[in-house]
Amino acid sequence: MMDPKDMGRLQLSRRTFIRAAGVAGAGFVLYVHTPGGTPRAVAAVPGGTLDPTAVPKFVTPLLIPPVMPRAGTLKLPGGKPADYYEISVKQLSQQILPAGLPATTVWGYGAVTSASKRGLLIHHAPSLTIESRWDRPVRVKWVNDLVDTNGRYLPHLLPVDPTLHWANPPGGDDGRDTRPTFSDPPGPYTGPVPMVTHLHGAVGVGDESDGYPEAWFLPAANNVPAGYATEGTWYDFFASKASSRYAATWGPGFAVFQYPNDQRESTLWYHDHTLGMTRLNVYAGPAGFFLVRGGPQGDKAILDSRSGATALLPGPAPIEGDKFPPNKTYYEIPIAVQDRAFNEDGSLFYPDSREFFDGATAEDPGFVPQTDLSPIWNPEFFGNMIMVNGSTWPFQVVERRRYRLRFLNGCQSRFLILDFAAIPGVQVWAIGNEGGFLAAPVNLTAANGNRLLMGLAERADLIVDFTNVPLGNHVLRNVGPDEPFGGGEPDEDFDEADPATTGQVLQLRVVPAVAPDPTTPPQFLVLPPITPLPAATNTRPLALIEIASTYWDGPAEAMLGFLDEDGMPVHKMWEEPVSENPTVGDTEIWEFHNFTADAHPMHVHETTFEVINRQALVTNEDGETEPPSRLEGEPRSPEPWESGFKDTVIAYPGEVTRIKARFNNPGQFVWHCHIVEHEDNEMMRPYRIGPVQQGQPTA
Repeated sequence: MMDPKDMGRLQLSRRTFIRAAGVAGAGFVLYVHTPGGTPRAVAAVPGGTLDPTAVPKFVTPLLIPPVMPRAGTLKLPGGKPADYYEISVKQLSQQILPAGLPATTVWGYGAVTSASKRGLLIHHAPSLTIESRWDRPVRVKWVNDLVDTNGRYLPHLLPVDPTLHWANPPGGDDGRDTRPTFSDPPGPYTGPVPMVTHLHGAVGVGDESDGYPEAWFLPAANNVPAGYATEGTWYDFFASKASSRYAATWGPGFAVFQYPNDQRESTLWYHDHTLGMTRLNVYAGPAGFFLVRGGPQGDKAILDSRSGATALLPGPAPIEGDKFPPNKTYYEIPIAVQDRAFNEDGSLFYPDSREFFDGATAEDPGFVPQTDLSPIWNPEFFGNMIMVNGSTWPFQVVERRRYRLRFLNGCQSRFLILDFAAIPGVQVWAIGNEGGFLAAPVNLTAANGNRLLMGLAERADLIVDFTNVPLGNHVLRNVGPDEPFGGGEPDEDFDEADPATTGQVLQLRVVPAVAPDPTTPPQFLVLPPITPLPAATNTRPLALIEIASTYWDGPAEAMLGFLDEDGMPVHKMWEEPVSENPTVGDTEIWEFHNFTADAHPMHVHETTFEVINRQALVTNEDGETEPPSRLEGEPRSPEPWESGFKDTVIAYPGEVTRIKARFNNPGQFVWHCHIVEHEDNEMMRPYRIGPVQQGQPTA
């Protein structure tokens, strides 16, 4: 820690000061600049009691997630077949840290039953991949099995802040899904854990199957306290819809969702979405890939420009029934990158006080109800270790040939900038994002210095060519910041992640190819044509807002809202009535006017969208949009890797980001920032497609 007397001579921005104010309790790598421009460290990335520099790197092989086994197949009305799964979330002990260090207690999804004797009944964090086929529906019975061997509920692994607008089971049916009131600052909630699963990227799904944040349910434990609500406000309404739409029965501790799978071939993922608890439930482990394959815009529709024949992408990928550990080599690999922190006993670390973020304590300035600061919630969290597919800093053996690597940024608040530049001779091409294949392959090596920015929840479908990489060990790096991201370039606008820890992602051990590479070089791929959306019938100016504390120099919550006719932001709470209500079948442009100093990855449920453009806004000296919102300069086009369709887009500070979406499916959904700490404290809003549904819960 630097001498405090030097602090006054350093050029500190307002946000850097906020983050530095807590000193050892601050939640980020903190750098400030001397008058000469030299960066000086204010504090290391804090975490748990386990020092990340003491954890061995690249000693654990990368786990390539196997495929989730089906419980069976169904015939839907009319005779259409559907794949059926029964999947529960359980508590388990997992070796996330290298062997020789303690195991970690986590939660993970896994199959309850399998129609095949070869099906893997494995719970893991992240979990097994659901492989689905285009236009073949998938039905899942999602089970909350967070109970012990005696059927008693298991409390949360992490500190739950009950002062947010959250699921609030202790409130009973009348007080659930509210922001409770207290006479004194409360301790963490320790009761049974609510869960509801969201398939992120599912298009055309009914609202009853979307994982609405107020459709959660507790486990069917035998000791749920009397008076607790066991389901969220929308659970019964959606259970009735599921019964009438596809004759599914819901019950204690479970819900049955159905996904139509008639969207473009794409990389989806599933995770919890409980109101006010998503950050904690996802951090505890339950998440997994869901891949849609086939269809008129699938990989069989990709052509080789040299011959006009069908192109060949790298494969195989895991399939249902493969052995585990596998006895085959995979050339298509899903890779989930997440950040975590640990204690010396192997347990997950997550802050149990706002003091961690910026030094706020119960004494100064005080917490709810004395002030507007929640006692446990942290506005952002950055783990000081990188975990890939459930292991810290693993390695993967790759041959000198092409691979298809499907990346997911599954971090809490951390924007990643994947950096292949330190791997000599590598060639990296982007061919897809969240909504499927791009308009054309993008040569990231030539056009972007072998780097790719990924916001929270974004996915990237990459062809990585190791043909000309020297034999030996190479490291995929991350040059994104160890703090909130506001745009810009590494080392110019922000300091890169700690090169000894969070700046390292995965070691790639390059070996000779065992056979000639039959796949089509990416520069010859002709990706399936994209049909643009029709002209928009409405434009919605929306606002991204940070609400400053009245009592402390820091944020109290983040919010969404809209612009009034004068361009002034109007913030809206989660509990307020729907203000975004497209008509069924309409195409709209949504404009995200960012009034904060941070970039926000904005996710819209139920649909995918085109990124139209971004445009500068008039800003103040802190780089925040100056109300009223006023345009500056000309719009700039989206990045080449944002072509096609997406479900998550980065909205930068000082800009308006425009997207175009078509809203075909009636129902109640949400849009939100995917920095999970933000969405858990008001940066999420309900929206409705079409009219109010008969019998739906009222606000």
